Amino acid sequence: MHRDPVRPIGCNPRVPLVLRQRLTMPEEPKKETPARFTCAFFLSVMAGTLALQAKAQTCGANAQSPIATYRPQITSSSVVVPCGSLQFENGFQETSNGGQRSFDFPETSVRFGIANKTELRFTVPNYVQNDDTATGFANGFGDLSVGLKQQLGPIRGAFDVSLIPSVSFPTGANSISSHGYDPAVQLPWSRSLSKNWTAAGMFSIMWPTEGPRRNLTGQSSVYFDRQLTQLWDAYAEYSGAIPQRGGPQHIIDIGAAYKITLHQQLDFHWNFGLSAATPDHAIGFGYSVRFQVIRTR
Repeated sequence: MHRDPVRPIGCNPRVPLVLRQRLTMPEEPKKETPARFTCAFFLSVMAGTLALQAKAQTCGANAQSPIATYRPQITSSSVVVPCGSLQFENGFQETSNGGQRSFDFPETSVRFGIANKTELRFTVPNYVQNDDTATGFANGFGDLSVGLKQQLGPIRGAFDVSLIPSVSFPTGANSISSHGYDPAVQLPWSRSLSKNWTAAGMFSIMWPTEGPRRNLTGQSSVYFDRQLTQLWDAYAEYSGAIPQRGGPQHIIDIGAAYKITLHQQLDFHWNFGLSAATPDHAIGFGYSVRFQVIRTR
């Protein structure tokens, strides 16, 4: 059974670890040339949205399809939500590192289908409690992230593939925000191996702001999902991030999801780090729901 893989990376509030590093404000504000990128991004989104609306779209045709979420995996989805649907994915996570614990919530991602193979993505600022930073512990909201997702597949070989450009805005608390406009590009893929098995993964490039400069980071992930029953499925996943500066970040993530109804899902996950640059472990759970808000013929 084909399953919609999840998580920013780039927009996922709980992973790419490199994007979750909490840094203090630089002493001297720097000029943000990425603001040009941001303006171009929004103009492209607006132009694309208007162009798509000008075409005949059939929204609501897939309204009865089962909910498919990014959660709880690290890997982002390779397919979009149905046209005209609005999906909310939420969660809570506890992270332990060196005997210190931190909590973050609501991990809310909002996905809106604007065409049959296009969606808008928003990552709501996440609240972090007692996050370990370079200057001690910090509490507060993180940065807002906006993205556009274009499904390219299915392609030859029955692969589903999508392209996801996104950018985060420095809207968070002083000790939590990166204080920069941070772009990221993701290329998630997935393929059904059999009736009950699915393989999926993702390649990502991120430019997070760390202090006075950016830290170019590449990340890749792969997971295998097993459909246990019609309502239950479980997975095992590996994710590795290699930053330009700093140590590699390798993670093993396992979890499960349960569909309460056709359009509601509960999930659970647990992961642990394989390298010094990652937390010791993290555990979390979530709830997702989808509404069909637009129907056209």
